Amino acid sequence: MRKTLIALMFAAALPTVAMAMPEGAGPMGPMDGSRHGGQMHGMHGKGPYSQLDLSREQREQIRKIMGEQMHERKQVVDKYLEKLSPADQKAMKDEMAANHKKAEADVRALLKPDQQKQFDEIQKKKAERRAEWAEFKAWKAQQPQKAQ
Repeated sequence: MRKTLIALMFAAALPTVAMAMPEGAGPMGPMDGSRHGGQMHGMHGKGPYSQLDLSREQREQIRKIMGEQMHERKQVVDKYLEKLSPADQKAMKDEMAANHKKAEADVRALLKPDQQKQFDEIQKKKAERRAEWAEFKAWKAQQPQKAQ
């Protein structure tokens, strides 16, 4: 049970860690150039914000929001790690989801109206992929286990 919870927390934290990368090409594309003080060369990555034509200030603010969300997520995980009852696990998941929603709302608030439209489309596509994945997992759980 403890290993499962730790694996769940690790999997939940990975997207936040990836979004909070300080430099280099991450999920949001190149942020500040190379690790050796290179210049910004544009947003050519395939991250969720790469299509938004963000200003340098917006990227820095988004990075700050993502870093704060990662810190808050770690605090939530630490808070509930010792408590392994199902109710506590649900509370942890709910709080992590609320923190994630708040960070997304904060990021959206930074965007210009045309960027917000693109952001909303990106979020809609992500929600569709999550729904498809949940449907697949439900289908997979119903399939008979193959003997190995």
